[in-house]
Parts: sequence; structure tokens; C-alpha cells
Amino acid sequence: MMNRYFVYLMGSANGRALYAGMTNDLARRVREHKGGEIPGFTKRYRCRELFYYEEYTDVRDAIAREKEIKGWLREKKERLIASMNPRRSDLAADWFE
Repeated sequence: MMNRYFVYLMGSANGRALYAGMTNDLARRVREHKGGEIPGFTKRYRCRELFYYEEYTDVRDAIAREKEIKGWLREKKERLIASMNPRRSDLAADWFE
């Protein structure tokens, strides 16, 4: 079975906060963020909406991409989100119903 890794951007509903992360289980991680289960930035700033994600098969590639995105200015992150999700909707809105 092929390993899968995801780099993702979560944000707050008001659009102020953005968080870049990496995981091997996107659904679990998004559920944790939505439930406020992860202490720190995403819980404090209510980053509960999935705005963007990419999939990788090599963990090193995913880690490198996460670090790259984290180093970007907000404007560049916003352009990345717009490339996949121009309406900036929660891509995981109906995952847990």
C-alpha cells in the first residue's frame, strides 16, 4: 500500500488566521482541528476550515513543502488557496456529517 501525506492550509471563518500543516491522515487531522482538540495556534485562532491541500507519497517531499509554505508571506498563501479554492469555501464542510 502506498503511503500518503498531505500538506494543508486551515483558516478561521473570519479569514484572519491561516495555518499550514502536514499529516498522513487528512480527515483525522481536519476533524481534530475542527473540534479544537489541538492546543496552540489553530485552537486559539479557531482555524477550523480546510482551504487547501496537496497530496504526496514521500514524507520528505511533504515536510519540505510544508516548510516552504510556512515561510511564505500571507499574500502568497492566499494565491495558493485561490488556485484550488477560489471561493475560499471549507473543503471539508461535509466530511463529518
